[in-house]
This record gives sequence, C-alpha cells and structure tokens, in this order.
Amino acid sequence: MPRSVNHVASRAKRKKILKLTRGYYGSRKNVWTVAKNTWEKGLTYAYRDRKNNKRNFRALWIQRINAAARLEGMSYSKLMGALHKAGIEINRKVLADLAMNNPEAFKAIVEKVK
Repeated sequence: MPRSVNHVASRAKRKKILKLTRGYYGSRKNVWTVAKNTWEKGLTYAYRDRKNNKRNFRALWIQRINAAARLEGMSYSKLMGALHKAGIEINRKVLADLAMNNPEAFKAIVEKVK
C-alpha cells in the first residue's frame, strides 16, 4: 500500500509562499526552492532594515538640529547639554521638525537655554 501523503497541505503551503513572491524576477517567483529562499532572506532584510531605519532617522535629525543650532551660534552637543540642564524634555524628532519648519520656535528654545 502506498504511503499516505497530505498533498493538500503541502501544496497549500507552497502556493502561499509563491503568492508572496509574485513580482520577483525570473525563477525567484515560480521555482519553489528559489522562491522560498528569496522570501526568507527578504524577511531577514526587513527585520534588519527596520532597525537601520531608526538609526538613519536619528542621524538625520541630529544633522538638522546641528545645522539649525550653528545658525544660532551653538553646536549640537552644547545645545543638547543645555536642554538637559534646563530640564527641557523635547526629543530629537520634534526638535528637528521645529528647526526645519518653524525656525522662530527653534530660536526661542535656543534663547531659553542660552
């Protein structure tokens, strides 16, 4: 008697991943093993780059704050030190946004900590 194989489940599993790899180039979209490897590696990249994204944005905010602070005659590190000393709890994201889109508000903050 031939062995019992749950072909319905195994095919469904493959179809699910092949559906996720639609739009990939060449055999990455239709050859099961290649598609599976590509998809798994894509998940790894996605996880890694979610972390890198946070890192990149923080770096961008710091550059923007530094540029705006130097226009007010202060360096980034001096400004951040003064903010913490003055007990002003404002994060880099908000500071960078103020520096870009609301320079007078940023100037007011700098004047307060000087």
